[in-house]
Amino acid sequence: MARRVIRIERLIAVLGVAVLALGVAIVWLVSRNALTRTEVSPLQRAESQLRTHLNPRVTVVYSEEGRRNALCGYVRTEGRNVAFVSRPNRIILETDPLKSEFDDMQRDLCPGFMTVQNLPAAP
Repeated sequence: MARRVIRIERLIAVLGVAVLALGVAIVWLVSRNALTRTEVSPLQRAESQLRTHLNPRVTVVYSEEGRRNALCGYVRTEGRNVAFVSRPNRIILETDPLKSEFDDMQRDLCPGFMTVQNLPAAP
């Protein structure tokens, strides 16, 4: 049986075509912004988490941005307002069984949540 031999010229040509094809594919993806990550706002992230966690019709009544990409606020559900803390990978409500963890997260991530700052001086 004859031994098959790959010629160097043919190998270079095949690798050259592969590199060109890869370059064209990368330029095409970059031109369509396919390689960039789209950032959603903390409010949009929290609304998505709340719709998944509670129901699709919840509305965020009030929100404040906190530290480390957190969002604290109130959501209207079942006829009452419920406080929440939203992180990129988690959301916790004040009605969750882990009330002390919610309080710790709210104190750590949103230290000035719902506090009045720069009160006007009394006359």
